[in-house]
Amino acid sequence: MEDDGVDDVKIPLLQSVEENVVVRTVTFQISDIKCASCVNSIESALANLNGVKNIAVSSLDGRAAIKFVPKLITAKRIKERIEESGFKVNEVHDHDQDISVCRIRIKGMACTSCSESVEKALQMVDGVKRAIVGLALEEAKVHYDPSLADPEKIIEAIEDAGFGGELISSGNDANKVHLKLEGIDTEEDANVLVSYLELAAGVNRVEMDFSELIVTISYVPDITGPRTLIHCVEEASRGSKVYQATLYSPSGQRERDKVNEIRMYRNQFLFSCLFSVPVFVFAMVLPMLPPYGNWLNYKLHNMLTLGLFLRWILCTPVQFIVGKRFYVGSYHALRRRSANMDVLVALGTNAAYFYSLYIVIKALTSDTFQGQDFFETSSMLISFILLGKYLEIVAKGKTSDALGKLTQLVPDKAYLVVIDTDANIITETEIDTQLIQKNDIIKIVPGAKIPIDGIVIKGQSYANESMITGEARPIAKSPGDKVISGTINENGCLLVKATHVGSDTALSQIVQLVEAAQLAKAPVQKLADDISRVFVPIVVVIALTTWLGWLIPGEAGFYPKHWIPKGMDAFELALQFAISVLVVACPCALGLATPTAVMVASGIGASQGVLIKGGDALEKAHKVKTIVFDKTGTLTVGKPAVVSAVLFPEFSMEVLCDMAISVEASSEHPIAKAVVAHAKNLRKKFGSCPEEVPDVVDFEVHMGAGVSGKVGDKTVLVGNRRLMNACNVKISSAAEKYISENENLARTCVLVSINGKIAGAFSVSDPVKPEAKRVISFLRSMGITSVIVTGDNHATATAIANEVGIDQVFAETDPVGKADKVKELQMKGMTVAMVGDGINDSPALVAADVGMAIGAGTDVAIEAADIVLVKSNLVDVITAIDLSRKTMSRIRLNYIWALGYNILGMPIAAGVLYPFTGIRLPPWLAGACMAASSLSVVSSSLLLQFYKKPFHVESI
Repeated sequence: MEDDGVDDVKIPLLQSVEENVVVRTVTFQISDIKCASCVNSIESALANLNGVKNIAVSSLDGRAAIKFVPKLITAKRIKERIEESGFKVNEVHDHDQDISVCRIRIKGMACTSCSESVEKALQMVDGVKRAIVGLALEEAKVHYDPSLADPEKIIEAIEDAGFGGELISSGNDANKVHLKLEGIDTEEDANVLVSYLELAAGVNRVEMDFSELIVTISYVPDITGPRTLIHCVEEASRGSKVYQATLYSPSGQRERDKVNEIRMYRNQFLFSCLFSVPVFVFAMVLPMLPPYGNWLNYKLHNMLTLGLFLRWILCTPVQFIVGKRFYVGSYHALRRRSANMDVLVALGTNAAYFYSLYIVIKALTSDTFQGQDFFETSSMLISFILLGKYLEIVAKGKTSDALGKLTQLVPDKAYLVVIDTDANIITETEIDTQLIQKNDIIKIVPGAKIPIDGIVIKGQSYANESMITGEARPIAKSPGDKVISGTINENGCLLVKATHVGSDTALSQIVQLVEAAQLAKAPVQKLADDISRVFVPIVVVIALTTWLGWLIPGEAGFYPKHWIPKGMDAFELALQFAISVLVVACPCALGLATPTAVMVASGIGASQGVLIKGGDALEKAHKVKTIVFDKTGTLTVGKPAVVSAVLFPEFSMEVLCDMAISVEASSEHPIAKAVVAHAKNLRKKFGSCPEEVPDVVDFEVHMGAGVSGKVGDKTVLVGNRRLMNACNVKISSAAEKYISENENLARTCVLVSINGKIAGAFSVSDPVKPEAKRVISFLRSMGITSVIVTGDNHATATAIANEVGIDQVFAETDPVGKADKVKELQMKGMTVAMVGDGINDSPALVAADVGMAIGAGTDVAIEAADIVLVKSNLVDVITAIDLSRKTMSRIRLNYIWALGYNILGMPIAAGVLYPFTGIRLPPWLAGACMAASSLSVVSSSLLLQFYKKPFHVESI
């Protein structure tokens, strides 16, 4: 056998070599292809590349489609070879590319400059397609090609940029479980256990972290689940080796990290105060109290006093131990050719410290030298910055309170039961909620929270769903009804079959949606990004100009000597002004202005039944001037209902109802069901409703007209005018009048004929939602125009429009036509929102500036929308727009807070007021102002937590 065929022995006989090879197609748009010779040049250049399978180049449109093996060559290398041949590649489309997503927690970000640096570092990683970094959330969401990159490589790039990175999730974590193992002593034990788990039914992938003894298992929820997998681990025990597993929650690590970060800043601040407070007292307080501060003037050697020596000794640990983080941050920032808050702080504190150190050396070596040190400036500055960061992190933790409350709705424990064929409980076990698997039967006692999404199989009760849907009234639950995770079972005991567990539940989906929204950047954030990009270099230039602007006139004697404080010279005064400018102008607050507000608003929106999918939607909603409503299921209930009934002479109401019920009960048409439901209610009103429906013989469906049949000795027809005419049933003048009156109201008339005579009629309509009219009226008061676009006929659409108070109506419109109408309105310069619920609304929802999907609508509509109205209540259209307006107003106020400190603080720090008022901003006070700036912005955003819906809409 030849050498290159040895490996063929390992391939199963029924499987070819090619079946195992993954082939991908990439398309390049190439310029400068003019003739067949150019095509040949490209094909020749690519033909000898190992891994390229097929090449197709078109000289007409300049496109090249190449099939290649990703394991042997990358699309990037193919592109480079084309460019080496002298052609320019304009676009690359990788068709079969498998894109993975991972979420990474970022540690050490202080401002927008930091988040931008992380984004740049991630985008430079080969294989990363898209990276979004959220400053307030301290997370990154990275889309990458798994054949070129992996989470480890991505985290490595983050760490190279000077920040900490920790994997939160990768791939599809919806069906993953993390288990903490016990009994694993050697690598052989781990390999045995991994092999055993990989062979278990429903397991897709097993990843083992031997250092932490944590195993991550991807599984198929319809086949297995966490409880079964824990049992598998225990079954893998062999001999004296006993393996055990317990649930491990990586999500809890975030809270632990947050607590640790708060504790770290608090401890650093207290450690800093331990040294900086005595420095401040020795420098600023005791010298003002002559009898008590005289001992500080004791000379140790030459002009070196005890006070100066103590200030130096106490300031040094603050500068180099506590302040180490600023040096590290500055190093990494400058290495990636950017500048952030750390650079400003390091420049300011180093200038103060090393100038003071120069004073110490001069005092030690001279017996006549006198100079003012700034050790208190350096130490107090670092202490105030740490205090500001501590308060800021505590406040930032509260911006996700609304989201935290949602995640806490799920109970920790649940009752797992086994039932017999009659749904009687055989056994009952209390288990951890995370161990619930699909199709488990869970017992929900009165007053308990429901841990899963499921279907009631036994019991009657009411569920309080207000925390999810915002609906205040308890909802009746009986066998066959759905229940939602996180809601409360009010009064009865229920047995529920789990249909969605863990991250598949409605509550988890809401949390994931809100987290994604908090991570996404609002367009208004671009302003902060643009400013912060040039902010630090400009501040450094201003500080340098300030220093020279005070130093040169001072040395030249251009201003009076009495301007210089006692114990200082012109150089020292200029230096203090320059340090104050460096410190007061911190870009942190600017970077926090938008993400903290978006974070709070999206959490509050979710708690009130309005899911906003990102900062873009939140920002655009406040600009909306026109709202396009779908009719059926949006403005109307979406289900036919009888709105009136009439009885004609010769027949009683009981007979009319009985005949209608008997014949229509055999029809599946929605209008037939509405007639049956109304007739039964009338029967109860006018007498007892018979439990058994009389049998119908010769039942027949007349397409588009109605139904007919024989009930006893009576021939019954139930349908429209066409059916009556076809069966030669004369329509009386009273019936004609009833029909025409209802047709004018866009209602459908269902006539009932018994033995050739009209006995009565039912008027059927899709009723308007009770809140619709007041919502349209309120939107008008907000300056917003409402429009109806529907596929229904003109008469019905106009009748609904008149009822709710809408003037503009576009009827008989198909799905593409709806999207075109939206674009037509946008062409007139309007910001358009679309509110819909069906699949046919999806194109319009995507086309609109803001798409709002009714929560009870289809999954496709919800997927296409920017905002989901969970309660299916039109009131939340107002809530979404009002919340957007309040949030944008808050963001603008945040920018005022952030820029206000800089605009007002920098001139004062530079000494503009000093010649006229004697007021100057010492560096330590400038540090306090900087901290107050960030704290003001976060506190301003937190005020959104008190958001209330417009008062006069709540009563709807």
